[in-house]
Amino acid sequence: MEVVASIVGSAVAATGRLFCGSLYSMIKSTVKLQSELDVFDKEMGSLIVLRDDVKDQTELAEKEGKVIRANVIEWLREVDELQLKVKPIEAGMVNSRKLSGCSFNCRKRYIVSREVAEILPEIERLLKDSSFNSGVFYPSRRPRAVEHIPGPSVQAQTTASKSLEKVMSQLYVDEGRRIGIWGMGGIGKTTLVKNLNNELKSASVKPLGIVIWVTVSKNLDLKKVQTQIAERLNLEAKVEETLQGMATRLYQRLEKEEKFLLILDDVWEKIDLDILGVPQPEVHKGCKIILTSRFMEVRREMMTNVEVKMEVLNYEEAWQLFSQIAGDVVGLEQVRPFAEEIVRECSGLPLAIITMGTAMRGKKMIKLWKHALNELRRSVPCMGGVEVKLYMPLKWSYDSLEGNNIKPCFLYCALFPEDFSIEINELVRYWVAEGLIDEQDYEDSVNRGIALIENLKDSCLLEDGSRDGTVKMHDVVRDVAIWIASSSEEGCKSLVRSGIGLSEISVGEFSSSLRRVYFIDNKITRLPDRVIQCSEASTLLLQGNLPLDTVPESFLQGFEALRVLNISGSRIQSLPSSVLQLGDLHALLLRDCFYLEQLPSLGELSRLQVLDLCATRIRELPRGMENLNNLRQLDLSRTHYLKTIQAGIISGLSCLEVLDMTLSAYHLSVKGEVEEEQTSFEELGCLERLLVLSIRLDRIPCLSSENVTWINKLRRFQFFIGPTANSLPTRHDKRRVTISGLNLSGEWIGWLLGNASSLVLKNCLGLNEMLEDLVINSVGCFVCLKSLTIASSNSSLRPGGGIAAHSDLLPNLEELHLQDMTYLESISELVGHLGLRFQKLKLIEVTRCSQMKYLIFCGHFILTLPSLEVIKVSFCDKLDELFSYHSRQKMYPDPVGPSLWILELKNLPKLRTLCRHEETWPCLEQVNVIKCNLLRKPPFTNQSADVLRSTLDLHDDRTKSSLQPYFHPAEDKSNASQNLWK
Repeated sequence: MEVVASIVGSAVAATGRLFCGSLYSMIKSTVKLQSELDVFDKEMGSLIVLRDDVKDQTELAEKEGKVIRANVIEWLREVDELQLKVKPIEAGMVNSRKLSGCSFNCRKRYIVSREVAEILPEIERLLKDSSFNSGVFYPSRRPRAVEHIPGPSVQAQTTASKSLEKVMSQLYVDEGRRIGIWGMGGIGKTTLVKNLNNELKSASVKPLGIVIWVTVSKNLDLKKVQTQIAERLNLEAKVEETLQGMATRLYQRLEKEEKFLLILDDVWEKIDLDILGVPQPEVHKGCKIILTSRFMEVRREMMTNVEVKMEVLNYEEAWQLFSQIAGDVVGLEQVRPFAEEIVRECSGLPLAIITMGTAMRGKKMIKLWKHALNELRRSVPCMGGVEVKLYMPLKWSYDSLEGNNIKPCFLYCALFPEDFSIEINELVRYWVAEGLIDEQDYEDSVNRGIALIENLKDSCLLEDGSRDGTVKMHDVVRDVAIWIASSSEEGCKSLVRSGIGLSEISVGEFSSSLRRVYFIDNKITRLPDRVIQCSEASTLLLQGNLPLDTVPESFLQGFEALRVLNISGSRIQSLPSSVLQLGDLHALLLRDCFYLEQLPSLGELSRLQVLDLCATRIRELPRGMENLNNLRQLDLSRTHYLKTIQAGIISGLSCLEVLDMTLSAYHLSVKGEVEEEQTSFEELGCLERLLVLSIRLDRIPCLSSENVTWINKLRRFQFFIGPTANSLPTRHDKRRVTISGLNLSGEWIGWLLGNASSLVLKNCLGLNEMLEDLVINSVGCFVCLKSLTIASSNSSLRPGGGIAAHSDLLPNLEELHLQDMTYLESISELVGHLGLRFQKLKLIEVTRCSQMKYLIFCGHFILTLPSLEVIKVSFCDKLDELFSYHSRQKMYPDPVGPSLWILELKNLPKLRTLCRHEETWPCLEQVNVIKCNLLRKPPFTNQSADVLRSTLDLHDDRTKSSLQPYFHPAEDKSNASQNLWK
């Protein structure tokens, strides 16, 4: 019995110990439960707030047509799944708080505690992943409600002003859903809607969310119309997408706009809104459409319910406009009678009046006025769609052009499609190849071309295009110019079939008397497989025919006088050997022929001056090209498959002025590398006429000051050095050097800095050593450098071993960009190395520098930044102040940035102060502050804030409350989180 009792006692004791141990663990967990529940509540609450904020951002972004990043979509999904998992736990937490005692209730609380402990790390991970440093959506600029469109004002024209008021009033009422503005060409329909657009931009109360302007033109191309709408909405326009596919996307996007206005300018036939992808105004009550047309029938077919007929100017308005354009000369006693008659001959048409007024401006000789009036009164031939009243004023303006070859240069512009924005550089290329501009060097030719274009713009015969660096013609001016260009008396007969949707070319349209042949921007699938007799033709433009995949051997054989051949933007894979028979060819343009893999030996084209192979698929330059001893421009940019350029080919191009290899796969070798048969960097020194150069190199060439004389002569250059070297453009890219992925320790870049205006260092090691070499070995400072970018570096830039410059090595630096600098604590580390004073610095941009605590220490070397205009800082987690001040500098009376006018601060969670307590920045005009929740005081007073255009986006109520006196809600109600500083 004692044994049994002993065994039982031992078992009971063991069981008791186990039970007590388990009970102790449960009690311990239960005691910790309350603190864990508090942490859980706080963390989960923060996560839900973040989730709701991100959802709001994604919904707004989707409404604007932006694409949400995949990691954001996945994060939102994980948070939603976590919330489903948490709901039972939260229910258990509520019960556990109600329960008292131990036993059963204690066990329940223990289970809840264990579940909370398991879920907390997942919550913390999701909170950590919520920063989205790259943004919620792929970057695209949010479209402005209204984009300003340059154009003359109609305020002084009573008739036009009344029409403008009528149209404007219809935008504020429900009835005016489809508004038709019609009248003859040149009467001012486009000018009227431009004025309407610009008034909407300046209106204090905007009746519409967005205004979309589309130029339609004579030859309707629905895909082009869709593309213009998509670009205005920041939607991607996909080349391969069908009309129906694009229409569906446009419809879905426009449905999300509460109110919008679609302006369809220059409509020649009915447009089906359903096929286009625009909601019918009767279905979408916020949709309004304005169309302009020469034809009343179009207005009827489009079922407009408001009609505005444009009337010609009355005589008083016409005289006032003419006097304004022609100047005080019309007030002269002997001139005025002729001026009045000229105004009457213009019949109240604004385009005619402006054109004639421009042509006669400042002319005082009576004979010139008599001659102009007689020319206007001459009989007018049939113009086929151009108003007879317009012909003579425009023809007279053309006749009045003075200068060498300006008239044929003008007529050349008419051969492009209607409303086509012509690249100025491309246009000048044609003029030079045609011999319309004297053969000078490349830049002189461009400057001469720009001067001619400005002359034509001053004569109102050309106008600015839709993009920078482009020009275009008014459609009426183009119609008249085509008539002139096609008349035999001008000696320059042309065949113009541009932008009209052709799929085939009719042989019957060609003749031996043609000088220029244009089939630009069609859908031509094949060319005639026969000899075309065009022995006088000097220009053949076939660019923009994407379906074209072959040039038959015989097609070019009849074009023996050809000087310009452009087949850009087609699917051709090779050139026929008959191209080598074009002995007078000056320009061969094959840009964006993405399938072009092979070139014949072009050495027989001895007069060739321009060869454009940009974005082709060529793998090597053929032997024989070195014989092109008149070639001046060679464009090999974006040749992603180019692997071979044999030594001697480039150096044989003795007249070469421009060599562009931007983003080419080909890297020039440098002295000492093994590829002896390939073109080397040193070989370029033989090109005595070289002015513009863009190349890629695997490593930094080792050159002495004697070996860089040819680089000093370059007017522009871009050197991309390293296996992945590339960078975004800046304002100072005239002479840019980009170095990426190299170890700079022991490298000497002084010869580069001595010539460069912009230097980009990305993913480079050995920065400290390289900077020390600059300090030790530099004879003087680098006065040319104006922009410096350092990105993705793990180096600390603190001067080591007491190595620091005693004078400013970059005295003319204007821009400083720092990105992803892992260990950089302040820009002053760079200041210490190079002795920088920043006296001419205009822009500081810093992003994703995780250890940066302040931008610049203001003290011994830098007291003020007198030229600084722009500061942009984002995603610097430890930054708590913009400037750190020496104790003495705090007494300095002047502000650090007296010229600062733009300040952008984004995602700076620890930023508290911008400047000294009493300091203000008097020139500040624009302030954007996003997620800087500890910031308390802006750097301006209530009085100076009146001129500011600013954005405030904060999630901290206390911060927003402290800044509330300085901002007011933005007018644009479409963005609820946007606010403006007062």
